[in-house]
Amino acid sequence: MEQSIINFNKQFEYDPVIRNVEKLKDKYEHFILCGMGGSHLSAGIIKTHKPGIELYVHRDYELPPYSEDFLKSSLLIASSHSGNTEEVLSFLSSAMEKGLDVVIVTTGGKLFDIAVSEQLPHVVIPNENVQPRLALGFSALAIAKIMQNDELVSEIKNIGKDLNSENLKEEGISLANSIGTKIPVIYASNKNLTVAYNWKIKFNETAKTPAFYNLFPELNHNEMQGYQDENYNQNFHFIFLKDTTDNERIQKRMDVLADLLEGKGYEVTSLDLSGKNILDKIFTSLLIADWTALELAKIKGTDPQSVPFIEDFKNKLN
Repeated sequence: MEQSIINFNKQFEYDPVIRNVEKLKDKYEHFILCGMGGSHLSAGIIKTHKPGIELYVHRDYELPPYSEDFLKSSLLIASSHSGNTEEVLSFLSSAMEKGLDVVIVTTGGKLFDIAVSEQLPHVVIPNENVQPRLALGFSALAIAKIMQNDELVSEIKNIGKDLNSENLKEEGISLANSIGTKIPVIYASNKNLTVAYNWKIKFNETAKTPAFYNLFPELNHNEMQGYQDENYNQNFHFIFLKDTTDNERIQKRMDVLADLLEGKGYEVTSLDLSGKNILDKIFTSLLIADWTALELAKIKGTDPQSVPFIEDFKNKLN
């Protein structure tokens, strides 16, 4: 996994090709992506970068409860890294039954077989033996290409020119050593929801540790009260993702809460989101998260690549 993190910037050299592209319309009003786990994370990143973009994420079986007119004016994207995710297969089946426009994003599996047999539009992303949560460059470019957004494709590609993951390694290792066996709790502003959520996922899957996230200012009206009891201060390590472009009251809330938590004996690490633009900030922060989670896996002596508990669960569903 370490080499995958080091080589992450090379993913932005990828040029997606849409096979059977002639079956797609020149323009769609909306895009609906169905994906689970790491297969929908890039859509969230794109929405954070372009808040008004007509891209919706569905994380469930079948179709989302939108009107027939909405669905018919949309391109439905079935995204599964493995190609075998049952929720996504259900989504695709429902879309095909209704004659809706669909496109597939995958590395192979059942989705690829369906794409070939039914001659559906599809993008085959590189399968470099990395988990979906580490293939965000590939999937982001594939989604941007499907949306026929050349400007977005160019913006994503440009990120790879400045990312240097090895320069972020020590920061991740230091944070992991600070966290130790405690449960990470990641807090960010609402507009940085995607970043906080990705941090949580990387802790869960790579480090095999519970992790939670929430957002300012909402958490100030409920969740923070749960940490009044100082008896919990040996259980949690808070990570505040700070952004100088956040509303100044959000920044003030972060500072005040950090002081209150530290006063009760909790450990708080504040990390500044830094970069030339929103995408740079996001991917730089997520590389720090990757290094942190990888180091935690080493500390715990667990395999950072595999997800055996998830696989065991899936097997028992069959």
